[in-house]
Amino acid sequence: MAEDLNQQEPTAEEKAKFENDVLKAAEDAMKMDGSTGSPTENKADASDQGAGEAQDEATADKPAEASAEQPAEPAAAPDPTEVLKRQLADANDRNLRLMAEFDNYRRRTAKEQLELIETANGKLLEKLSEVQDNFERAFASENKAQDLEAFEKGMQMIYNQFAKILTDAGLEQIDPTGAEFDPNMHEALMQQPSETVPEGHVVTVFQKGYKLKNKILKTAKVIVSSGK
Repeated sequence: MAEDLNQQEPTAEEKAKFENDVLKAAEDAMKMDGSTGSPTENKADASDQGAGEAQDEATADKPAEASAEQPAEPAAAPDPTEVLKRQLADANDRNLRLMAEFDNYRRRTAKEQLELIETANGKLLEKLSEVQDNFERAFASENKAQDLEAFEKGMQMIYNQFAKILTDAGLEQIDPTGAEFDPNMHEALMQQPSETVPEGHVVTVFQKGYKLKNKILKTAKVIVSSGK
């Protein structure tokens, strides 16, 4: 029986080897706990870390989403008094500009009309000066004719020239002999009985009238018939 006990009891070398193995296994276990840990613990840590990062991203996105969804503050309504003042100032400015433009237009138009009248008178006076030249030549001593008939013919030619100039300028002579009396165109000097001219008609034209393009410049002075 003592032999069996001696066989079962390990030797000193086996004890030392066993102790070394245990110590080595303990050191390996401690190394694993300090560095990587167990697979289960590493997986749990990874899950916790991913959840934390997701939560941080959600927290970081929330202010941006909240700011985007937040409605903009409405602009302050303009002061009605200031708006009316600005509109009044604009209206006054437009009115002043319009008055200035109208005044310039009136001055320019008046100047153009004056220039037009002066130009028209200049052309008419140029033609009338030719008539005056003809009269002066007719009355010159060296051109005096002994024949009164020739002189009368020359005067008639000058008169025709003068009448044509006035007619071309638009002047029309009013000769209402025998026409019904019209107070708008005629001026009655007197009435006299007439055997041939009906009552209320012109018997005699004392002075002819003139009109320029349907505008009466001078009424005709006439004698009106009072009938038989």
